[in-house]
Amino acid sequence: MSALSRRHFFRATGLASFALGFDGLGSLAQEKQPANALSPLNRFPRTVQDWYVEQVRTAEKIGTDARAKLKTKADAETYIRGVRDKIATCFGKFPEKTPLNAKVTGKLERDAYTIEKVIFESRPGFYVTANLYVPHAAKKKKLPGVVGSCGHSHNGKAEPAYQSFCQGLARMGYVVLIFDPIGQGERLQYAHLEKPGRPGVGVGEHLLAGNQQFLVGEFFGSWRAWDGIRALDYLLSRPEVDPKHVGITGNSGGGTMTTWLCGVEPRWTMAAPSCFVTTFRRNLENELPADTEQCPPRALALGLDHADFIACLAPKPVVIMAKEKDYFDVRGAEETYSRLRGIYKLFGVEDNVKLHVGPTGHGYTIENREAMYQWFNRATGVSDLKTEPKLTIEKEEDLLCAPKGQVSELKSKTVFSFTEKEGVRTALIWRTARQVIIRGVIETLAEKWERPLWASLHLPKRDGVPDYRILRPTTDRKYPKPHATTYVIETEKPAVAVVYRLSDAAHLSRPPKDEKPAILYISHHSADSELRDEPLVAELVKAEPKTAFYACDVRGIGESRPDTCGTNQFLVPYGNDYFYAIHGLMLDKPYVGQKTFDVLRVLDWLKDIGHKEVHLVAKGWGTIPATFAALLSELVTRVTLKNALTSYEDVARSETYTWPLSSFVPDVLKSFDLPDCYKALEAKKLNQIAPWNANGKPK
Repeated sequence: MSALSRRHFFRATGLASFALGFDGLGSLAQEKQPANALSPLNRFPRTVQDWYVEQVRTAEKIGTDARAKLKTKADAETYIRGVRDKIATCFGKFPEKTPLNAKVTGKLERDAYTIEKVIFESRPGFYVTANLYVPHAAKKKKLPGVVGSCGHSHNGKAEPAYQSFCQGLARMGYVVLIFDPIGQGERLQYAHLEKPGRPGVGVGEHLLAGNQQFLVGEFFGSWRAWDGIRALDYLLSRPEVDPKHVGITGNSGGGTMTTWLCGVEPRWTMAAPSCFVTTFRRNLENELPADTEQCPPRALALGLDHADFIACLAPKPVVIMAKEKDYFDVRGAEETYSRLRGIYKLFGVEDNVKLHVGPTGHGYTIENREAMYQWFNRATGVSDLKTEPKLTIEKEEDLLCAPKGQVSELKSKTVFSFTEKEGVRTALIWRTARQVIIRGVIETLAEKWERPLWASLHLPKRDGVPDYRILRPTTDRKYPKPHATTYVIETEKPAVAVVYRLSDAAHLSRPPKDEKPAILYISHHSADSELRDEPLVAELVKAEPKTAFYACDVRGIGESRPDTCGTNQFLVPYGNDYFYAIHGLMLDKPYVGQKTFDVLRVLDWLKDIGHKEVHLVAKGWGTIPATFAALLSELVTRVTLKNALTSYEDVARSETYTWPLSSFVPDVLKSFDLPDCYKALEAKKLNQIAPWNANGKPK
């Protein structure tokens, strides 16, 4: 969905406050160019997208080929067991269950049901606010139960569409528990922060908390799913609920959680995800960003897709609810349905899975709610109603569970408080171990770092010398030298790195063979712009006029800055830099590792054209792949880093930060941290200039 269409949708549904992400993110804000500035060169805006499309199509084929081999019920059961194991790999180990310490803080008596205001702890000191709809009929007999998972709404469980399905189910004879998601409703994690540093409700909070969690080996989707599991625990603790009939439903982000919960929680007896289910490939190809919790790490590498999570519930009844006018591709929903129907057929109950496609746009509108009612009624027999009963929407303030409408007022812990604690704990435990690993008696610096970096960055093998293209000379760009030849290095086709070679005279052919030392500058956001505007570049060229000077954009930067996900969507928190970083984690190929590989391939190219020593220079975002490449390449003999990140630990321990997910190495603190790298690079005459802390400010 484009930025413009997202804005129209969220304004129309009243959710604009969270849809646009963070209110203030320092260096992640949109760049402003002077009125008379040259437009940055950007001749390869689709190469990153094309690379990812190839990768995701290959990953999708893993699952397609596996399902094609299923011939019997036993095959299907074996397949599902394998899927559950893969999902467990993605979501990690859930914590031990601790007392819920549930409290009812108030009640609303209505004609056919009571709404109880509930607060429970999904983790010690981590409060969840919820509304429990209890039909009056529950006084006479146990009734089916349903957990409602909210989509992205600033008011969480009080959103009229979500109130509506709770009331509808309650009037039909279901006990319904609907809870606020993290970062929405009464569970804002950053409400105490002053603007502009406060993230937006929903997406903004999910990204700020979730991206940071990767540094300590956590997945925000796992945290969200755990809340759903504990919500089910609470629902089943109620004497009014029949444990033989418990369902899960939700829309959009709630559809995500409904889908994931099918895969991680076997106690559900029925499910109805709305306006989420499609395929990972469709989302990528349609350039549709999704929140951190919607992108399980390693899922694509393991061949998982939306259908696999739902398949874990087979042969129990599931209805997939899509929309004709949704931005979640209905073709993907149809593909998912077809995959599931094949599995359900092997169980002999292919009618236990259904696809409903409503005629309207994104949302839990009445046609989808009624499809859910009918499906759950078919499964439970509790009611023969096919249409939604008359509803009365409650005022948001009447549904609040906390005295002032926020769990922060009750001293609830935040996601960040757990991340900070884990960051400190991990750093203390692993700091000594890291030093032992890194300081082992090994011959070369590259050998010392090969194992931890290859394991963390998942770098592919480098074979031979990359091919390259030679573009027409770049002139009149106001570079420190009058001429520049552009070389497009095919680092990992179709991904490329773009390299400029500055010279005093025009050059049209392949780079000249040169055994002299070279300078290779890795850009922050655009080599073209920084060749004009970055003082460090001018200083280096002036100080070493006879040294061959190269400036490089790795993939996704400068010349290959993507034009995907809408207009001007590079530096916004929900933009395409995040889009590819999160897909990199799903592919188990971190984006920062891909960029490091580009630097290494450019160094291979420089070696091939004769250079025997390289002074590697980098700025800002470029310093991280440059740091890793410098450790792994013996060609690099000097290193200069300007505005390099102080440490990943600083980010893990900072409530707000401006460094992007594309700079993060998942679970890095158990293996190494940037200060370890910098210490090792002292052997290569490392020069650090004005390092940046977690918030992009001088140390």
